[in-house]
Amino acid sequence: MSDEVCEVFINAPEVDWLIEFTRRLVNDRLVASGNVIEPIRSIYRWQGEIYDKPEARVVLHTRSSLVPHIIDRANREHPYEVPSVVAMTFFGNPAYVQWIIDETIEP
Repeated sequence: MSDEVCEVFINAPEVDWLIEFTRRLVNDRLVASGNVIEPIRSIYRWQGEIYDKPEARVVLHTRSSLVPHIIDRANREHPYEVPSVVAMTFFGNPAYVQWIIDETIEP
């Protein structure tokens, strides 16, 4: 078992979709928690066109070893063709890090 933890950031066009997606990840123990933030504003180029759109973002807390499972789930369920899923490891309160490890399991 890896004790390295990370934050995973995922953007989506609708907050309700993101909340339900996060709830499923918590229920399946792929993440310990998720903090949904809205609105955010995303400016990006997609297929040659520049977009400026409101979105929501979730910050998930999980084990680094579970990120590939989260990416796979996002690729299957996300409304975008290419969902933004970015993970960064972090160091934190040892008790909080242990809680993340305790609340997540390898599938």
